[in-house]
Amino acid sequence: MINQKSPNNSQATGKRRKWVTILILMGIILISALISSMFVTVSETESVIVERLGKIVAIYDQPTDKGIHWKFPWPLETVRKFDQRIQIYDPPGREFFTQDKKNIIVDTYLCWKIARPSETSSPEERPVLKFFRSLGDPEIAEARLDSRLRSILSTQLGKLKLTDILNVKNSEAGPENLSKTQLDHISETILKQLNQQKNETDNLISRLGIDIVDVRIKRINLPYGNLQSVYERMKSERKKIADRYRSAGQAENQMIRSQADRHYSEFIAKANREAARIKAEAEAKAVQIVNESHARDPEFYQFLQTLDSYEKILNEKTSLILSLKNPLMKLFSDGVSLNKISVPPKKETKKTNSTQKKKQTNLKTKNGNEEGS
Repeated sequence: MINQKSPNNSQATGKRRKWVTILILMGIILISALISSMFVTVSETESVIVERLGKIVAIYDQPTDKGIHWKFPWPLETVRKFDQRIQIYDPPGREFFTQDKKNIIVDTYLCWKIARPSETSSPEERPVLKFFRSLGDPEIAEARLDSRLRSILSTQLGKLKLTDILNVKNSEAGPENLSKTQLDHISETILKQLNQQKNETDNLISRLGIDIVDVRIKRINLPYGNLQSVYERMKSERKKIADRYRSAGQAENQMIRSQADRHYSEFIAKANREAARIKAEAEAKAVQIVNESHARDPEFYQFLQTLDSYEKILNEKTSLILSLKNPLMKLFSDGVSLNKISVPPKKETKKTNSTQKKKQTNLKTKNGNEEGS
């Protein structure tokens, strides 16, 4: 006879096995978490405080403390970690008043960190322990620093006028050539007073374990209601400067133009004077040449003058009534004598051709006589 298990028994067995598996997994997880909580890892960028039931039993903030350390599991011992790197706190810009009652919006930033301990300092003097006991959290520390910064900044800006704060000796100089401005001096004063004020006996490192690295004013602006009037005044001032440069440029332009006109007049007068001299010399030379030509053959000159008179007087519609004794009728009555108007031969510079030229001249004269007869 075969015994068969009922379906109810098989389901109950499966549920028990499932719960047993879940319990085993939970036990493994709890044991792993318990074992992992027995170790603490200290990195290069942080400091660690170990508490046992509310009492501090270990501080790991030295360079030799970096690595893995053993402790009792949670909840017997708990771990608190603090970042040792520089923290940058950038609060929003706030409105302050200057000595001359001008309201300005100043935007600053603050660099701080938990101070590094000395190798010989006792556990009670460790900066990280003071930070934990006095502040306990970076947000609380930044709130305290913000309140302290606002008070010091208000006092320092209240001692200065707006023109002193915004005054720059050379606005066109490069960053490497700029000397310290009033803002740099204000930042140095704020840094000193943040660390320790005159009425305080201890600095921030001794009291809170905080080291202020740097404080800077990164922007100074005017309230929105005053911007438009300031912009208009800046425009008017820039316009005055532009007009001054423009008038200076026009004066320089007028001076350059007057100098150019003066040089131009001098050059033109010199050129005209030189042209008149050359023209006078040329006219004198021409008159000399004409006179020499007339003196060489006056009859030929008179013949040419008569021909010019004919050209000017006579045309198709001209009718002249002249006596026979008139010089203009002489050519018509007597004719032209080639002997009288013969052109004298040109003088040759070469002696070898002088004889040949004379022969040619005599031949031309002989032929002219024959033709005239």
